[in-house]
Amino acid sequence: MYLRLVYCEEAYQIAVRATFLGLMFSLGIFIKVYGEPSLQIFGVYMCIMAAFHYTEFLSIAIIQPSQVTTDSFVINHSREYAVAAITSWVEYFIEYYFFPSMKNFCWISNFGLVTCIIGEVLRKSAMFTAKSNFNHIVQCEKDPDHVLITHGIYGLCRHPSYVGWFYWSIGTQITLLNPVCTLAYAYVSWAFFRDRISIEELTLLNFFGRQYYDYQHKVGTGLPFIEGYRLKT
Repeated sequence: MYLRLVYCEEAYQIAVRATFLGLMFSLGIFIKVYGEPSLQIFGVYMCIMAAFHYTEFLSIAIIQPSQVTTDSFVINHSREYAVAAITSWVEYFIEYYFFPSMKNFCWISNFGLVTCIIGEVLRKSAMFTAKSNFNHIVQCEKDPDHVLITHGIYGLCRHPSYVGWFYWSIGTQITLLNPVCTLAYAYVSWAFFRDRISIEELTLLNFFGRQYYDYQHKVGTGLPFIEGYRLKT
């Protein structure tokens, strides 16, 4: 109640989410340090999730402070995102209970952690390179200040933020040593970004015309077997 009196409603909701993620990160470290070996990887996973969502908010707060909302945490990304997360927890604890030895391959879990870190670096590099041109939501109308970014990480692939999130999502399941969800996340994430990139590139072609068309033919999407939206010539 005191916080509600001090902060406006939006700031209060942001503070609640930030506190929750901080507690989640701290609990993850505690489980990693003091938990039994087959449970420690879940502590690492908690840290990965908390760090990802907090840095999503922090990055937007830095590059587009006027656009900051509770949605900037991307915690409530979609119902499908929540279902995917819960499904991964269910798989982990079923296997942890019935086949605890499955959760002891630390070197594989560490590979997943490294994959998550690489994915995070790619995504955040994309956000800070694009700066005010980055948005969590595909834009339907071109902002007067919106320019096409083709330098830096965008010179290596057209959609580095999606590439980063794609590999980060798979890395979370490798970290948990979830064989079923690793395959499921790989396919579902790939299908999601295939469709999203197609929609986004249609709008970008409308925004930038020939400039984006030429960019498409010079730089790939960065995701396997995804070409994006192509104009028929």
